[in-house]
Amino acid sequence: MDLALARPQVSGFYDKPTGAIQYVVADPATKRCAIIDPILDFDERSGVTATKSADALLDFVSEQGLGVEWILDTHPHADHFSAAHYLKLKTGAPTAIGERIVDVQKLWKAIYNWPDFPADGSQWDRLFGEGETFRIGTLPVTVLFSPGHTLASITYVIGDAAFIHDTLFVPDSGTARADFPGGSAARLWHSIQDILALPDETRVFVGHDYQPGGREPLWESTVAMQKASNIHLVAARTEADFVALREARDRTLPMPRLILHALQVNMNGGRLPDPEANGRRYLKFPLDSL
Repeated sequence: MDLALARPQVSGFYDKPTGAIQYVVADPATKRCAIIDPILDFDERSGVTATKSADALLDFVSEQGLGVEWILDTHPHADHFSAAHYLKLKTGAPTAIGERIVDVQKLWKAIYNWPDFPADGSQWDRLFGEGETFRIGTLPVTVLFSPGHTLASITYVIGDAAFIHDTLFVPDSGTARADFPGGSAARLWHSIQDILALPDETRVFVGHDYQPGGREPLWESTVAMQKASNIHLVAARTEADFVALREARDRTLPMPRLILHALQVNMNGGRLPDPEANGRRYLKFPLDSL
């Protein structure tokens, strides 16, 4: 299908506390849509969870007269809870993520000492492999395996739009970190090359923006813009140079403040821990593990 004839309507919703962007991607022809990387609100100081961000997506979908066909995660996030399970309960739409989520589950199952956790991806309705295709309405979707930031990261190429999560940021912000358990700067380099091999006019939608210099949040560029001006790719033209740049930068970064909170929820498809005998839910923290 000609990309010019497969142009989804993309609406981004910026979450200031985490710098993350949630997306509603709609087929203009059929009014069918997918929700990508939805956020379940969490305040780590009080332990309070809320659904304000996810409900805003549902309100938008309703206002636009859209039908939710998919709830898609690009990877298990380290800085916010996923609202995938909540939105499935609200819409009945199937959830999906990359098939390598099982590798992340096995890794973090050991970190959390969670022996009875089912590390088989069964928390999602569908696990996508490299090169798999599906549709949102009439829009063609292709899945690219994009590891490096995590073991399980994937990119959704939907018509002329690519949802590249934490690989590249907008050009003035460079690239994503690769120092989480299972991360690899070398694998990230190769994932980025796969994205840059898409047509130059492909619209690129990122997973985060941290507003360098205090500018307004941005989340859209093109493959051509990334090639021409991404600050890390301009500074590092070879794999070796990129790995050196990325690893040096990663050594200066603190771990995300919610990583230990979020992974036990997100590797479980966005499900909060089950209530205990007193009716309350509890998160588990491994000390001295990262």
